[in-house]
Amino acid sequence: MNAPYNQTGPVPSITTPVEAHLLRGALEVERTAHGVLPHRLPARARDQFPTADLAAVEAQPSGVRIAFRTAATAVELDALPTKTLYQGAPPRPDGVYELLVDGRPAGRGTVPGGNVRVVDMATGSEELRPGPPGTVRFTGLPAGTKDVEIWLPHTEVTELIALRTDAPVEDLPDRGRRVWLHHGSSISHGSFAVDPTGTWPALASALGGVELVNLGFGGNALLDPFTARAIRDTPADLISLKIGINLVNHDAMRLRAFGPAVHGFLDTVREGHPTTPLLVVSPVLCPIHEDTPGPTAPDVENGELRFKALGDPADRATGRLTLGVIRDELARITTQRAAADPNLHHLDGRALYGAADFAELPLPDRLHPDPAGHRRIGERFAELAFGDGGPFAVTRG
Repeated sequence: MNAPYNQTGPVPSITTPVEAHLLRGALEVERTAHGVLPHRLPARARDQFPTADLAAVEAQPSGVRIAFRTAATAVELDALPTKTLYQGAPPRPDGVYELLVDGRPAGRGTVPGGNVRVVDMATGSEELRPGPPGTVRFTGLPAGTKDVEIWLPHTEVTELIALRTDAPVEDLPDRGRRVWLHHGSSISHGSFAVDPTGTWPALASALGGVELVNLGFGGNALLDPFTARAIRDTPADLISLKIGINLVNHDAMRLRAFGPAVHGFLDTVREGHPTTPLLVVSPVLCPIHEDTPGPTAPDVENGELRFKALGDPADRATGRLTLGVIRDELARITTQRAAADPNLHHLDGRALYGAADFAELPLPDRLHPDPAGHRRIGERFAELAFGDGGPFAVTRG
């Protein structure tokens, strides 16, 4: 018997609960009044969060996707998004849900409405304005059994309520891919990327043929011990840590504290992954902070949000951090440790995005690359890390 149709295709009538076994890229799943909320840090870490901002960004599911096998040609997902609005800045577009069939793009959509988190960056105050859930619908999927992934918006907290299809859903079998866990700042999180598969880690993971766990947290790559413990306790075949820019943005520590904090973070990761290939990546080029310490402040010009550095270059002499100082220290630390840890590697972030790239693809807000910049960084990382001779290259016996 044919499935019933509406104006846009078959009506999905099979409801499948969204459980942890259908999610990739989340470290934990929390049950809520509406459904489930994917988290990229576990509850133990969340109990130690110093700010509401970190709670918001870790629950934005960058790199998280619903993955299953099905013969369905129509899929619906009910979700309750929580969107962020910065006072004084233009509203962001709705987050994008991307559907992949057998690894290839097959549809994209948004969920209108939802909650709105209003942030005053000048004071740090927040207000939550409740809103209704919505539905994203995908039709016209090819007939026959296929592997389907729905990549969730990387810019919106997303509570998952219900998944509906017009054919049964099965767990996606293990495809034998290595798991790459990456930790970094807002660039790794995906700031200015348009689509969830357009963040540079998502692009690099596709090119490298690996399963991504993205622990990029906008504004919150601060060498927090709870993040190190989460990485320590998460199964992974490959690990990369992009360190530096947020420490300058927040003016969070001086050189005296930075070196020991890096050592401590690496020590904790190594407790759970003693021989895993581990790549330490220094910051990409960011001219406002190459030689000028933080903090970083918002700078709204003609209704557009940009950023500026408030520090004094002369303060480098007193131990305040700049990107140049951080790159030198990371190179020194990784060289020192690699003598006893042959699986520890270092990558200068300017090899991913440097002066020539800035001249061609400038940072729109002075901090974050645009979508073309994300693509370049992802392609460069894939080449340097996953390519022949790279620290994540497949070894052939």
